[in-house]
Amino acid sequence: MRRLIFIAVLIFGAIFPTIAQKQPTAEELAKKNVDELEKRLKLSATQKNVINNYAFFIAKEQVALYKKQMASGLENDELTKYYRLQNETNKNIRNVLKPDQVIEYDKILEERLSGIDPTKKKKKLKKGEEEDKVVGIEGLKMGNN
Repeated sequence: MRRLIFIAVLIFGAIFPTIAQKQPTAEELAKKNVDELEKRLKLSATQKNVINNYAFFIAKEQVALYKKQMASGLENDELTKYYRLQNETNKNIRNVLKPDQVIEYDKILEERLSGIDPTKKKKKLKKGEEEDKVVGIEGLKMGNN
């Protein structure tokens, strides 16, 4: 009876963490990214295809970096290389976009870097009421900075 329970615990222990932490593939990451850009920037078919190639390339790098981090940890050189590739990719995407789309793309990047969720509605303020800004460590804890 003990053996049966021990074997069951081993099986669940081996299977459960892999199910719980399913890492999205590069294709899924790229598609999600391009779909958001298409929705907000109103991309043409050509723009979408070109941006999809760039997004897939950076998503492959992101997945590889994640796997390496989980396996053995990362070094600063690898992170620096990834950020350099990401900046180049953003520059290449800007080159594909029209000037009015570039402005919106920069807003999207700023939202991503600041952690703002564009789908979340802002709380309306009453007339004469200002938004409360929480600064310092308290602002970081709340995530409303």
